[in-house]
Amino acid sequence: MSGSWQAFLDMGGYAAYVWPAYAVFLAVLLGDSLVPTLRRHRIVQELRARLVRQAVRQDAAHAATGNESGATAAPSRST
Repeated sequence: MSGSWQAFLDMGGYAAYVWPAYAVFLAVLLGDSLVPTLRRHRIVQELRARLVRQAVRQDAAHAATGNESGATAAPSRST
């Protein structure tokens, strides 16, 4: 039984080529599954930070104009 495992692991003399190919394949497969998850996490963080910055900017603009209701006044036109 151990001889058959050794023959399997030896891959008919091509083990030096076959096992590294499997290792590269598994690394690429792992990378292809992790990259979208990591990218999604980064994008969600960036969007949350953008929303916080936008809310702070809007609050500052409302405080500066004295407009607490959140409605913006229409600009006056001079002719």
